Amino acid sequence: AIDKAATEVCRYFDKNVEKVFSYLGWEQEYFLVDESLWAVRPDLMLTGRTLMGHESAKNQQLEDHYFGAIPTRVMAFMKDLEYECLKLGIPVKTRHNEVAPNQFELAPVYEEANLANDHNQLLMTIMDKIARRHQFRVLLHEKPFKGINGSGKHNNWSLGTDTGVNLLGPGKTASENLQFITFLVNAISAVYKHNGLLKASIMSATNAHRLGANEAPPAIISTFLGTQVSAVLDKLAASKGDDAIRFDAKNVFKMSGISHIPTLLLDNTDRNRTSPFAFTGNRFEFRAVGSSDNCAEAMIVLNSAMAYELTEFKKAVDAKIEAGAKKERAIYEVLKQMIKACKAIRFDGNGYSDEWKAEAKRRGLDCETSTPLIFDRYLDRESLKMFGDMGVFTKVELEARTEVKWETYTKKIQIEGRVLGDLAMNHIIPVATEYQSKLIDNVYKMKELFPAEKASQLSAENMKLIEEIARRTIFITEHVNAMVEARKVANKIESEREKAIAYHDTIAPMLEEIRYHIDKLELIVDNQMWTLPKYRELLFIR
Repeated sequence: AIDKAATEVCRYFDKNVEKVFSYLGWEQEYFLVDESLWAVRPDLMLTGRTLMGHESAKNQQLEDHYFGAIPTRVMAFMKDLEYECLKLGIPVKTRHNEVAPNQFELAPVYEEANLANDHNQLLMTIMDKIARRHQFRVLLHEKPFKGINGSGKHNNWSLGTDTGVNLLGPGKTASENLQFITFLVNAISAVYKHNGLLKASIMSATNAHRLGANEAPPAIISTFLGTQVSAVLDKLAASKGDDAIRFDAKNVFKMSGISHIPTLLLDNTDRNRTSPFAFTGNRFEFRAVGSSDNCAEAMIVLNSAMAYELTEFKKAVDAKIEAGAKKERAIYEVLKQMIKACKAIRFDGNGYSDEWKAEAKRRGLDCETSTPLIFDRYLDRESLKMFGDMGVFTKVELEARTEVKWETYTKKIQIEGRVLGDLAMNHIIPVATEYQSKLIDNVYKMKELFPAEKASQLSAENMKLIEEIARRTIFITEHVNAMVEARKVANKIESEREKAIAYHDTIAPMLEEIRYHIDKLELIVDNQMWTLPKYRELLFIR
């Protein structure tokens, strides 16, 4: 679909173009933990994330991991991994520490999107096998540890012709730059019209933990262009008729502002880390994709939306040409309308701020945060028409895929609920109660040893701890039981969509409520008695 639509638009500028390719360069973030510690954390083993655990006194606040040397053991793993990748034809190129402790990243040279996606799937399998050789376990969950950065898989996306031209890269002539602006604006417009669908393409039970937290993009899709590119588009949108477009003595096309783009872009490196869909000089970087995701879904939606937009664009331009307009003027006039129409999606500010959430709502962008409800975007009339017209998915295929998404979401939360309940009742409460008994024993011995008033004074802190442990264990027990009952109620719902909504609205919040009290108990109970490895042990490779 993207090849057909883009090739037809390219022929406005170069009749020799026969094919357009979609390119993808993914960046794979991941965590490594010692296998011995992973093996005694049932939550990590069964869900991929820690369902409990108080943050370490030192985590990422000094940013010393990001700027530090790669640990020796990790470097050995990386070299081994790269060797295996190159044997399989995966062109891995970069490796480095990431922001959080024990977090790392690697990225390949970009490739044609289908091949790049296959290579990423293969890489995730190989990583797990190689990590075990080095007594590590790879965590690809988007948020394995609370309170520190999660892991994404930035998808660097571009389009290129069989004549060797990057359609999202500025050119050296006004005509080449008009082609660049054409594809840039069509991409922005596609993202604007399908921002909710693009969010649905990257949403999951696991990625929901990451979005909007600790340097991950917000759960609102917007585009960052940088001041230079924004200025060019605004100038075009504000220009009037012959002031913006003209032909010189040799009938060579000129357009105000267009000829200066390469100079403007020389230093247009991306500085907005909060944008989910950023233009980075010669490509767009779709940052909202999660580290455990299959890139295919995001690429299918993005390429389909782009193909649909280019098809509509060509219809509009051809209609103006048939009405007697010159080709360049027809392109310019359609682009001008599109720039104005999709301005709401452009945002260069802080995507984390509460002000942006309110502003995005005013602009009419999709601000939904409930994962099951976000999946509805696949079945919107506009989505069905777009996929259908492009020959990508039928309505039945989209309904089937969405059903699977709701079911998968339900099962992930269900598993997390069962694991947390098991850990709470079989690990946390017995240990907390045992420690509480030791404190009670201490209080009684104080009374035997000292006069009543002094014993009471000396035991005051222990009495507070005994009471606090009692309150927290009661809360945990009651809420674990309530969560079991809530699951029973939700499981009776026949509709996969309604069941997923019930799990999102009633059961998922309980996980956080129970965790809060477990994490408080972790700070109270004797360290030697606590059965699970803590964050300070899990997060720092030895």
